Amino acid sequence: MKMKKVLGIFAIAVLGGIVALGINQLFFTQSQGSNFEEMQQRNARFASLFENKDNGQYGFDFVKVAEVSTPTVVHIKSHYSGESNRSSGTQKGVDPFEFFRDHGFDFDMPRGPGMATGSGVIISQDGYIVTNNHVIDNANKIEVTLNDKRTYVAELIGNDKTTDLALLKIEAKNLFFMSFGNSDETKVGQWVVAVGNPMNLTSTVTAGIISAKGRSIDLLRSQDNQYAIENFIQTDAAINPGNSGGALVNTKGELIGINTAIASQTGSYTGYGFAVPVNLVKKVMDDLLKFGKVQRGVLGVSIQEITQELANKEGLSELKGVMVQDVTEGGAALKAGIKKGDVILKVNEIEINSVSNLQEAVGKFRPGDKLNMTINRKGDVKQITAILKGLDGKETISLADKNESNSVKGLTITALSKEEKAQLGISNGVKVDKIGAGPFKGKLPIGFVITKIDKQSISSPQQAKALLEKAEGALLIEGKNADGSDNVIGLKID
Repeated sequence: MKMKKVLGIFAIAVLGGIVALGINQLFFTQSQGSNFEEMQQRNARFASLFENKDNGQYGFDFVKVAEVSTPTVVHIKSHYSGESNRSSGTQKGVDPFEFFRDHGFDFDMPRGPGMATGSGVIISQDGYIVTNNHVIDNANKIEVTLNDKRTYVAELIGNDKTTDLALLKIEAKNLFFMSFGNSDETKVGQWVVAVGNPMNLTSTVTAGIISAKGRSIDLLRSQDNQYAIENFIQTDAAINPGNSGGALVNTKGELIGINTAIASQTGSYTGYGFAVPVNLVKKVMDDLLKFGKVQRGVLGVSIQEITQELANKEGLSELKGVMVQDVTEGGAALKAGIKKGDVILKVNEIEINSVSNLQEAVGKFRPGDKLNMTINRKGDVKQITAILKGLDGKETISLADKNESNSVKGLTITALSKEEKAQLGISNGVKVDKIGAGPFKGKLPIGFVITKIDKQSISSPQQAKALLEKAEGALLIEGKNADGSDNVIGLKID
């Protein structure tokens, strides 16, 4: 009897153990997988770029990203006259990049006598291209070569030194173009691909990760560039001279940044590259296309980072946001009620934790736009709405004065429309709009279309202006009269 009881208890214990093991095994199988290899394969599916449906295996590579992105990235050659300098305002023989090299940073672009090269990204099927301003700054001629080796002379639509961006246009249709991603949603550690033309090697693809966000490296700021915005995406994807203006792409094949600079003591890749976030790029490109210049919304505050020392001094419980040091008289912040000592925590629900972070957040808006801001005023969290003002102090958009910007030695030059080009049977050229006092008065007729200056094809008013500014002595201008007849005019510039 006792033996039966013992056996019964033992059987119940065994059964309980089996049940417990079964439940545990079931739970483990469902939550962890039967082994580490299966668990990795299953989890890898969430990070995979492609799936091999033939054998059911998953993997990770950048083949699809490369296939999608390389046709949209172009090679840019900027041509300069023998005596010209790449950067405006510099003296002959002075290297404008020397300061940046001495401090370990450099624009990633090969430079040589008469020419510099970089990259660009096609952003529309009809030929609009985004690149860095320093790639094309002061160029007499901008040459664009597509991935399929077709070559065009590009027109400079507009540029912005504060973000180091420029918008170009080539006369082409049905081009591959890269779709925009969302740089605000990028994460440190995510895979990215850099596409460009380093060392004049076309269509080069490198891979890496986002190693940091919100980097400010003081590359764009100078005495005459106080409104520069630096909130770079930092990546360890290999970026070398020539990558400037190229694409930083996520694993969906979307553009998330424009590669701009490298941190290097040698001028070559050492592990750190910097890209302008695409959300800022989109805004700048839209402004250049619609208004001819960037519409900078200004908040009107001086700010500083929140450090532990500052937090202790001001009695702050958290190291979040940026502190307002001063408020500009007559600015948007003062009008909205922001005060010295306020801590800006959010702008339109975007968390603010650095000076560069706030600059980019505000830089994506125009004069007249409203910013919903969250601030901390001595422990009291408030919601404040500020209406941004422009650099002119107004809450309205200001259009670029294209005639003024393209006036040289009394000669005012304007771009040709597609209809005018078609009517004259030409693919490039600019029109003489006005002639004032200067060396060209009485020598060029109003309405004359300039197609070449000293045998160089002219595709934009900016290009013509750059050549005419440097003209001395004899000058040969080719083009068409208003009636469409060809004309060659030889001039002597005193």
